[in-house]
Amino acid sequence: MKSAGNSKKINWAKHQKRWFGKWHLYLGIIAGAIVAFVGVTGSILVFQDEIDRALNPKLFEVVAQKQKMPVEEIVPIIKKNYPGLKIDYLMLNNFKNPNEAYSVLNLKSEEETFINPYTGKTSGKRIHTSSFIHVVTELHRTLLIPVAGRYICGLASLCLLILTISGLRLWIPKKWKQLKTVLTVKFSGSFKRQNYDWHNSLGFYSSPIVAILSLTGFCITFSTLVIPFLFLLSGKSPQGVAQLLGAKSAWHAQAVPLPLHAITAAAKQKMPNAYIGGIAFPTDKTGTYRLDMLSGNLPKVGKREMLVVDQYTAKTLLNSRSDFPNVGNAYLSWLTPIHYGSFGGRPTQVIAIIAGLMPLALFITGFIIWWPRYKKQKRGKKRKLKEALQDEQISVPVSEQEEKSAIEKTPRPKLGRYFLLQFKSGIKYAAVILLVSFIMGALYGLPSGIIIQPAIFVVAFSAVMVCLNFICALLAELFNLLFLLPFKKGSHRITRYFAISAAFLVCYLTAYMILLNTGLEIF
Repeated sequence: MKSAGNSKKINWAKHQKRWFGKWHLYLGIIAGAIVAFVGVTGSILVFQDEIDRALNPKLFEVVAQKQKMPVEEIVPIIKKNYPGLKIDYLMLNNFKNPNEAYSVLNLKSEEETFINPYTGKTSGKRIHTSSFIHVVTELHRTLLIPVAGRYICGLASLCLLILTISGLRLWIPKKWKQLKTVLTVKFSGSFKRQNYDWHNSLGFYSSPIVAILSLTGFCITFSTLVIPFLFLLSGKSPQGVAQLLGAKSAWHAQAVPLPLHAITAAAKQKMPNAYIGGIAFPTDKTGTYRLDMLSGNLPKVGKREMLVVDQYTAKTLLNSRSDFPNVGNAYLSWLTPIHYGSFGGRPTQVIAIIAGLMPLALFITGFIIWWPRYKKQKRGKKRKLKEALQDEQISVPVSEQEEKSAIEKTPRPKLGRYFLLQFKSGIKYAAVILLVSFIMGALYGLPSGIIIQPAIFVVAFSAVMVCLNFICALLAELFNLLFLLPFKKGSHRITRYFAISAAFLVCYLTAYMILLNTGLEIF
């Protein structure tokens, strides 16, 4: 019995080292620096509005008067006073703040003009892309690398998610009595020991929020891939939504654009409990008005909704409140606030800042752990190679020979039975991970008292990741069945990956249907 227990212990250690350990190590080496940089810039952006206003007080601040002019009144005044000013988008910024200016964006020239909301006169101008916050935003999203940079950052977010999951798996102690050791830092230990403890402790305590930030970062970057899945899972056609988003005004030769007050009146009729946060103006004769509406108190920055209106008839061509499923509205309202922590106000913003700095701390402590081991391993390889050359042969280590022999002698079960066994095992794993996902979201919102929404949000967007992973697993299994098994080169590992992926798909889709297709107005 003793030998069997020792054998099991050794296998557990090997499993840690060869699978999750390698994923964690290689991804940390490849993507660690990028992930750390993206995290630091993300921490700056948590308070991007406050920083931008602090750096440019003369642009944003105006002297409060009796009442701000509504958008339908101030636009004609702006056009009269500044006929050469092109208005592509009018942003009301913080409409409820009496000391804050409106701003007008010219998308072609990238010029941002600030408007006094009481007089309609300009209070200053700047090139939007040259502002400090815009530069930091571009560094965060693209590393200032055209086209490819966006996807590099998106994949870095995915790497961070995998690093977090694999790190948690490696963190799990072999015995429960070791739990205190992996949750604390031994300050009386050597520098090497303290560094190792800091890496473990920081990684564990920050993992819920870091995982959520990496998940949302991936969803923001690959929105064109994520959004269709969200609508498909909710029983809506992505093509139908694309048609709504691409709707055009009903232009004809005698068509005359309606005054802006008619457009805003139509918007207020559709959403009487919301106020206009910004308006995108038609770019041509078939263009439409897009009104970004804000309402409610959840998230704390306001629930974001969208109306697309015909410029000639004021007909509503898209109403996100009725045309989007629950998860579509969640994407509009919650994705960015959860990514930057603004959904719960100051408590969650502080948490987001700390979590954004964690990849840098873990990269540094992880490098300190890895570098001495790497040098030692390199010296060991050189020594073994030298000894082997002296003996004029290079032999495979006995432990590796024994393991290979054991694998070859182990009879493989039939593929169908093997799939079912792994599928059952995968259901257990998926149920645990699903519960952990929900708890992670709840913990993020707990300091602000907003618990249910972020918890459900994490499950919903994790379901998209599970779907994408299942597609990869399915393609791998098809390749395995069609091109490897007929030549006796098939891999049971691929089948295991497919079975576990299928189990995760079943669990997450079930949770998704229950949480997001029950008609609950939680978002």
